[in-house]
Amino acid sequence: MTGIVTPLFSDGSDEAAPGKRELTKALNRDAILKAARAVFSELGYEAASVRDIIRRTGLASGTFYNYYRSKEEVAKALAADVVQRLRPILRAEREQATDFESYLNGAIRAYFRFLIGEVEIWGPGRPRAERFPHIRVQTPAQGAVFEEILASINLVIEHGLAPRVDTEYLTAALIGVAQNIGEKMLHRDPVDPEAAARFAVELILRGIGALPKREPA
Repeated sequence: MTGIVTPLFSDGSDEAAPGKRELTKALNRDAILKAARAVFSELGYEAASVRDIIRRTGLASGTFYNYYRSKEEVAKALAADVVQRLRPILRAEREQATDFESYLNGAIRAYFRFLIGEVEIWGPGRPRAERFPHIRVQTPAQGAVFEEILASINLVIEHGLAPRVDTEYLTAALIGVAQNIGEKMLHRDPVDPEAAARFAVELILRGIGALPKREPA
């Protein structure tokens, strides 16, 4: 029989090779991050080790170190992944808001629902404060979320819908309030994102005097 036979590993398939390599890299990174979520959830960040993560992936240790040099780098990658998924949610709220209050209501509610979804992704385990560290080095993705919120506030002020204040400080304050109330919300039973969002928005817009009063225990 005559004709041209293309070997299975022919040099002529070079165009597919880079795509396959990139797919392998993406799958390896995904496996490492998925394993890290499980390990941090079960053991807590401080107690977990790189070796624990590697065991959970089934990858060789050398493969792990091709992607991350330490447990902290894995944690930063997890934080960046969270922020990358959060940013478009906040942008959508900004685009449909009619004023500062509607933006706050939408953005904070969306953020709290996002937090509840993250708990489902991480699965049961230790309290979130133990399973995931506070990464103090700001990643580009975290900076992008800050800039997204800052731009929204500046836009509101330009349209005369909010007083002219230091928008960088205000953005930092909004993020701090939402993060800390969100953390406490996750520890309550039942978890009530609507009540948490109302509390946060009232506190930000109208101060302590506007908050719902509670009877003494």
